[in-house]
Amino acid sequence: MKPNARKVGQKSDSQKDNPGLNVQDSYGTVPASSSASCFCHPGVPYLDLSIFREAGVKSLIKKRSKDMYRLLQDVRFDGKYHRVKCVKSPGWVCCWDLAVRVEFFGKMQGVAIYPKRKVLKSEKKIVYRFLILVNPYELWEEELVSKFWNIQERLEYLIARILFHECIHVMIALGKILPAGFGETDIFLEFRKILETANSEKLGAERREVQFRLWNLAVFGSSDEVDEEGLLRCVLEIYEFLLNEKYSIQKTGKAFGCPMGNKRVAGKYSWMAAVKAGGSRQVEKKVWETESRRLRRALVTFFDTIDRESRPEWKKLPEIKPEKNKD
Repeated sequence: MKPNARKVGQKSDSQKDNPGLNVQDSYGTVPASSSASCFCHPGVPYLDLSIFREAGVKSLIKKRSKDMYRLLQDVRFDGKYHRVKCVKSPGWVCCWDLAVRVEFFGKMQGVAIYPKRKVLKSEKKIVYRFLILVNPYELWEEELVSKFWNIQERLEYLIARILFHECIHVMIALGKILPAGFGETDIFLEFRKILETANSEKLGAERREVQFRLWNLAVFGSSDEVDEEGLLRCVLEIYEFLLNEKYSIQKTGKAFGCPMGNKRVAGKYSWMAAVKAGGSRQVEKKVWETESRRLRRALVTFFDTIDRESRPEWKKLPEIKPEKNKD
């Protein structure tokens, strides 16, 4: 895919010195060493996060996914790495460590920090380390408070919901990293079917429209040194990020009774995709915002089409016509 980018509203050289939005500005980088065990908004009482029970959180997850529960069963939520899986591949052993930490940090519900890869040549071992940060800052949301008056239950429910979402990302990544057959959980296989549907020829027109919008945004946010190959890599990375988020959000929403439709997902993540593409480095902000809106509309159509094509055939029941009265 090599769409022709439209250079509209080109910035002057002086404007390029102030690139504006970028991924780090919008999301922030959460250092692995940061820690917070309590939280207090103005007007909100102090809260010690140690009141939640790990067993309570894991029980909520077990009801919704056995695979995910097995993943977390031996992991303490203390921020330390725990060995959760080891598999043998020809000549090497692949191991996977997972750390989970619950803390308050701004207004991002959670983040899965993708693996650090460590190669131990002397032991013929490759170790992948994932870190999941869970931020239950929405603890005092009106809807959640009305559902769970007990603050311990409310906290455990919120942690479980956020952790469920982030673990989906981790399980998808694990399925790609580990040798074939070892990381293929139900969640990974389900996501792979979504990905296959999205990349099928039936959805060619909708997919190309989304990728074209992403290409334009990648050009708008690129530095002068980035070549066409780098732009294409950026487009494909963000394209899969969008599919990953659609699946993860809607899977979590269905499991915890808080569904999110395609319009809301597209509205939220089209902006994130535009930011991940680099922001408005090369063009005026209005041009960037217009292209972001076009991406949102393209995503709604794309996501709706994926859902229609993903429905199992057995649900498409034949029409049964009433028999004519023979009398």
